[in-house]
Amino acid sequence: MIIGPALILILLLGVPVGVAFTLLVMVNAERWNIDWSVLPSITYDTVTVFPLLAIPLFLLGGQLMSQGGLIRQLTAVCDVLIGRLHAHLGHVMVLASALMGAITGSSVATVAAMGSTVGKEMIERGYSPGYTAALNASAGLLGVLIPPSIPLILYGSIVGVSITQLFMASLGPGIVMMLAFMIVHASLARRVLPGGREKTVAVAGDARPAPDVAAAPRASIFVRALPALMLPVLVLGGIYSGVFTPTEAAAIAALYALLITLVSRAVGLRDLEKIFLSAALSAAAILVIIGFTSIFNRAMVLEQVPQSIATWAVTVTDSPIVFLLVVNLILLVVGMFMETNAATLLMGPLLAPTAAKFGIDPIHFAIILVTNIELGLLTPPLAANLYVAARTNRVPIIDLLRNLGWFLLASLVVMALITYVPHLALWYRMF
Repeated sequence: MIIGPALILILLLGVPVGVAFTLLVMVNAERWNIDWSVLPSITYDTVTVFPLLAIPLFLLGGQLMSQGGLIRQLTAVCDVLIGRLHAHLGHVMVLASALMGAITGSSVATVAAMGSTVGKEMIERGYSPGYTAALNASAGLLGVLIPPSIPLILYGSIVGVSITQLFMASLGPGIVMMLAFMIVHASLARRVLPGGREKTVAVAGDARPAPDVAAAPRASIFVRALPALMLPVLVLGGIYSGVFTPTEAAAIAALYALLITLVSRAVGLRDLEKIFLSAALSAAAILVIIGFTSIFNRAMVLEQVPQSIATWAVTVTDSPIVFLLVVNLILLVVGMFMETNAATLLMGPLLAPTAAKFGIDPIHFAIILVTNIELGLLTPPLAANLYVAARTNRVPIIDLLRNLGWFLLASLVVMALITYVPHLALWYRMF
C-alpha cells in the first residue's frame, strides 16, 4: 500500500488521527516485518516518558487560571499598559494572548479564552465581529510560540533535543510574531472601526459590567493581577535559570494555579472535579495521538523512510536554502490537513535527520517545523483556530476569512524570517 495516499484517504473518511496511523501500520505489518505483539509496548513506552508529564500538568494549570477568573485580570493589566495606543483593545487581544500562551501552552485554549473575554468587549466597542474573530484566531498562534509550548514538548521528547533550549529559542520568534500582529492591527484599525475610534464602555479589560474595577487605580489593578502575572515568571524563570526542568515547572504551575484559585475563592471545591476532568480529557486526547503515531513512526524508521527522504533531498539540491524552502512548502500543506500535535510527531522524526545532513541547527529546525505546522491552525480545511474563534465570537466563518488575509500574510513573513535568520531563534547563544 502506498503510504501517503492511503493515509490521506483514511483521514478523509473521518477516522481519528491516531487510529488512522495505527490502521495503516496494522495493514502493512506483514510487509514491514512488524510483530503485532510489540505494538502495545511501543505505545506504552512512548507515553510514559517523563517529559510528556508536562502536558497534562500545563493543561490543568491553564484550566484553573481560566476558570478562576485570572484571565480577566491579565486582560485588565494589558488594558492599562497600552491603553494610550489608538484602537488599543486590539493590541490588548494580542498581548493578552501572549500572556495566556505563557500559561497554557495551547493555541486553541488561548483562542477560546481570549475570544470569550477580550473578543466580546471588542465587538461591544465597535469592532466588526469578523475582524475580531480574525484577530482572535491569529493571536492564538502565540499560544504555541510563547513558551511553554505543548508542540515543542512533543518535538523535544520524540526527536531528542533539549526542551529547555526549545522554549528559549521560541521566545524570540514569539515576540516578533506578536509585534507583527500589532503592526497589522494598527494599520487596519481606522478601516475596521466606524469613525476610526473605539466606543467608550464602562469597563476596562473586562467584558462584564464591573464599575469598581473600571474606577480602580492602576496600582490596584496590578496588585490584583500580581498572582496571575507571577505564574509565567515562575515557570519560565525557573526553567531558564536551571532551577527545575520543564516537567517540574509544569507541576509547580499546576499547584500554584490551584492554590491561587482556592485562596481567592474564585473556584470552589465542587468545581475542581469538572476542571480536573476537562484537563484530563484534553491531555488524554493528545497522549492517544502520541501513542498511536509512535507506532507509525517506528514503522517509518524500519522502512528507512527518513533515510530515503534525506537521500532524495541531497540528490535534488545541495543548498540548505532550497531545502528549507521545500520543507516550508511541505509543512504548510501538512498543517492544512493534520492536527498540530500529530503533524509534529509525524514530521519531526522524518525531517530532522535530513536537516542535520544539511548542517541546520537542530534547535533552529525545530522552531521552523513547529511554527510552520501551527500556521495550519489558520489555513482551512482543518484550521482549528478559525472554527474556535468563529464559534466563540459568534460569527460566520466566511466573515472571519474575509478579514484574515493581512494577518496570515504577516504570519508568513515572520515564518520566512524565522527560517532564514537563524539568530532569531538562537538568540540565547549570544549571551
